Amino acid sequence: QAADLSKPIDKRIYKGTQPTCHDFNHLTATAESVSLLVGFSAGQVQLIDPIKKETSKLFNEERLIDKSRVTCVKWVPGSESLFLVAHSSGNMYLYNVEHTCGTTAPHYQLLKQGESFTVHTCKSKSTRNPLLKWTVGEGALNEFAFSPDGKFLACVSQDGFLRVFNFDSVELHGTMKSYFGGLLCVCWSPDGKYIVTGGEDDLVTVWSFVDCRVIARGHGHKSWVSVVAFDPYTTSVEESDPMEFSGSDEDFQDLHFGRDRANSTQSRLSKRNSTDSRPVSVTYRFGSVGQDTQLCLWDLTEDILFPHQPLSRARTHTNVMNATSPPAGSGGTNPGSNGNSITTPGNSVPPPLPRSNSLPHSAVSNAGSKSSVMDGAIASGVSKFATLSLHDRKERHHEKDHKRNHSMGHISSKSSDKLNLVTKTKTDPAKTLGTPLCPRMEDVPLLEPLICKKIAHERLTVLIFLEDCIVTACQEGFICTWARPGKV
Repeated sequence: QAADLSKPIDKRIYKGTQPTCHDFNHLTATAESVSLLVGFSAGQVQLIDPIKKETSKLFNEERLIDKSRVTCVKWVPGSESLFLVAHSSGNMYLYNVEHTCGTTAPHYQLLKQGESFTVHTCKSKSTRNPLLKWTVGEGALNEFAFSPDGKFLACVSQDGFLRVFNFDSVELHGTMKSYFGGLLCVCWSPDGKYIVTGGEDDLVTVWSFVDCRVIARGHGHKSWVSVVAFDPYTTSVEESDPMEFSGSDEDFQDLHFGRDRANSTQSRLSKRNSTDSRPVSVTYRFGSVGQDTQLCLWDLTEDILFPHQPLSRARTHTNVMNATSPPAGSGGTNPGSNGNSITTPGNSVPPPLPRSNSLPHSAVSNAGSKSSVMDGAIASGVSKFATLSLHDRKERHHEKDHKRNHSMGHISSKSSDKLNLVTKTKTDPAKTLGTPLCPRMEDVPLLEPLICKKIAHERLTVLIFLEDCIVTACQEGFICTWARPGKV
């Protein structure tokens, strides 16, 4: 039936606290009943059924568990009763709808501890909420998202870190650091291979789940990015037998790789980013909205996705793209091979990177012109200090002889590098810049948005992709439904 938008199904007015986030349980939802969780600015969480309008349940009612604002609430995938709540205190709590919250503050027992996170269980005679208490990072935990298969949990915090956990075994899978400032939003690709984050550095950052490293950044917003979301309906991953790389396409070798004195394996792998001969077609589409009132749409294409991982094994040499890929996680695969794989400087302009939607000055392209600096001597140091020495091109001019004893402190204390203007302002984050956690801007491809459009007068707070439309909302309280092309 056509919805009567003048009469809401359900309307509630709260005094003294405001709703801050919500989540429907898609598993249990029917036409007659839906379980809706709502988090509040004073820390409580309410469970309501807006259709049945049955009595609601309130969790953390006395605010004994956490007094801070609820930043994110989500049903645990595949569960009818478990939900996870994040607070601006940096804590997350696992609740069960069936259990009550005690009348006294909970007592906790350490379950697991790791780098910048701890997990406690609630110690009590009878089972009560919360079942678990996670403390993650420093500062507010701004958002979290479960992977499509429900096994992993990605959290973004005000300390600028993305942390990805195995949810059941409570183990840290990988981390990433924003370019600067806090990370505000996070989203998984529909196949769970990539995570996109946005935040106070005005960038969207694409992180590979498998390689645990940044593979691209997108610059198009002029202010903080408040929501990132993949569009599952235009994301196409055609798995046309991925094993085709194993030999059928030798004949394409001369299209892009005539200049590479490459063995056949190498050329087959690097062929993944040649536009002329794509055995597999992959495009991920995601969108972002920000406080600059703009909606940006982005495409993540093969030329961005594929150069890194195979190439870092096959040719870790002069090509700048490859120089950036070993440090970032897949680097330890073959430290021995790069000492001898330097060819002529002429070879260093990376032919196999058709940067379809990257900025023309994406530093990858212009870095090629400077790459004659990368002489054999540096290459032999690459295997050990790839993370540090190879990236600081500006420094290398001045300090060639020091390239082997780069240490993090060494880099951040140098004045020759203009980037230090950024790093000096904050003491600790400076140590992550130029490392796999947070590569420098010139070290990863820079995406530009397919489209950037101002669609509101106030900062945007919601972006949802549906099959026939896109829904956005802004801080003025307007919810807009945008028809997809051809769907009107």
